[in-house]
Amino acid sequence: MTGIPLIPSFDDEAESGRMLAIICSKGTLDMAYPGLILGNAALGEGVETHMFFTFWGFDMIMKSRMHDLKFSPAGNTALHLPIKDMRLPQALAPAMTGPATSMLKKQMAALDIPEVPDFLDQIVAAGGHLWACRLSADMMQIDESDLRDDVEGIISASDFIEMTNGAQILFI
Repeated sequence: MTGIPLIPSFDDEAESGRMLAIICSKGTLDMAYPGLILGNAALGEGVETHMFFTFWGFDMIMKSRMHDLKFSPAGNTALHLPIKDMRLPQALAPAMTGPATSMLKKQMAALDIPEVPDFLDQIVAAGGHLWACRLSADMMQIDESDLRDDVEGIISASDFIEMTNGAQILFI
């Protein structure tokens, strides 16, 4: 085995020039946070960070929707109830969206994790870049006036790939 270190280098010189591209494709509360947390962590480590919102990920950056993301346990067979390892029966899941959303928001607040719009504010303030997908915008008939003011533009997937050439890419 040659050339590929098994353990990452953590010296400051090796960190310069790193870039992370996060593609946010989901608009549920539970799927918004992984990208936000990873983007925030990358910025804290000095990594240039670009977030690309596509399809239902637009809910995170739309003025009319970003304050009302929901968590639906429907289809989430791994969801555990707060009582030991009990699982939520899927037949009950659709009726549990309201309580599940409320519970998740309370858990996040107890850990001082900001709500999605506030988290995006912090990411932008730390130098993160927000981009919207042209194809998704066209499909949903969305224009820049529908989006947060700090979204830098609506660009094609090709433009995003070109812009983030050499970046680590995460699809969430």
